[in-house]
Amino acid sequence: MPAGTHNALPDPRNETVLIYVDGELVPRAEAKVSVFDSGFLVGDGVWEGIRLHRGVLLHLDEHLDRLFQGARAIGLDIGLSRAELTAALRATIAANRMTDGVHMRLMITRGIKHTPAQDPRLTVGAPTVVIIAEHKRADPRTTAAGIRLFTSTVRRGSPDYLDPRLNCHSKLHEVIALIQALEAGCDEALMLDIHGFVSTCNSTNFFMVKNGAVWTSTGQYCMNGITRAKVLAICRDAGIPAAEKNFSLTDVYDADEAFVTGTFGGLTPVVQVDGRRIGDGSGNGAMTGRLRDLYLEEIEAAVAAAQDSR
Repeated sequence: MPAGTHNALPDPRNETVLIYVDGELVPRAEAKVSVFDSGFLVGDGVWEGIRLHRGVLLHLDEHLDRLFQGARAIGLDIGLSRAELTAALRATIAANRMTDGVHMRLMITRGIKHTPAQDPRLTVGAPTVVIIAEHKRADPRTTAAGIRLFTSTVRRGSPDYLDPRLNCHSKLHEVIALIQALEAGCDEALMLDIHGFVSTCNSTNFFMVKNGAVWTSTGQYCMNGITRAKVLAICRDAGIPAAEKNFSLTDVYDADEAFVTGTFGGLTPVVQVDGRRIGDGSGNGAMTGRLRDLYLEEIEAAVAAAQDSR
C-alpha cells in the first residue's frame, strides 16, 4: 500500500473539531462553502499549511509572507491584515483546545460568484476564509521505511502561464502526476521542469546527496517551500555544501541519498526512484539523518524564540 509524506496517525479527536468559516467556528460535519465559491468553481485562491508545535505556530511569518505574495500575484485582496489572520488562527486552536501536534490549513478564495464563471468581476461579497485545524502527527513508519518515487510525464510549467512557485488552489496537474505514480505502484511523483531537469515532487521538494554535497533544483519551477529554504539555510550554517542547480534523472539514479521536504512531514527519505534503489535502499543515509536532526533543532530554537518574545 503506497505511503505518502502526508500519512498521519489516526486521531479520534478530529471528528469533533471546530472549523473556522468566514469568522464563525462550526462543527466539522457542518463546515461548508457555497457551490458558487470561486475556489470550488475555478480553483481561484491561495492557501498555507501551518504546524502548531508546543503552542507555537511554526514559521508563521514566512507562511504569511508567501500567502500575501500569492494573493497579490493573483490580484486577490484578502480583506484581512496579518494580525487579523493570526488572530483567526489562534482563535481556531483556542476553540479546539489545541497546543501541540496540530496541522492547520488556511485557505482563502476570491469568494462567492453570483453565477458560475471565471470572471472575478462576478464575485459578490468578501473573500472566503477557511481554517481547518486537525490533531495530526506524521506517521513515523513513513519516515522509517522511506518513500518510492515515480517520474511523471506531467511537467512543472513555466512561470509565464502558471508560476510553479504559486501556492494556489489549482493543483490538478500535480494530482495527475500523483495518480501516475500511484498507478505505477509508487508513493509520490517526481516531476521534471520544462527543460527535462529534476524540479520537485507533486507535494514536496526534492533533494539528493552526492559525495557529501546536497543538491536541489534551481527553484525556478518548484514551490518555494519553507522547509526547503530552512534546509538550505541549515546547510549553510553547518558548513555542508549545498547547491540549487540543474540536474537530471541520470544524477538522481546515481545519488548516494535522496529525501523530500515539506511542512507536515519535515524530511522524509527516498529509497527508490523509478524502481532504481537510492544508495543502499534503506533510507538511513547519514546526511539525511544529520539534516533531519538539525532541522528538529531549528524547530526547537524557533519555539524557544517565540516563547521568549511573549
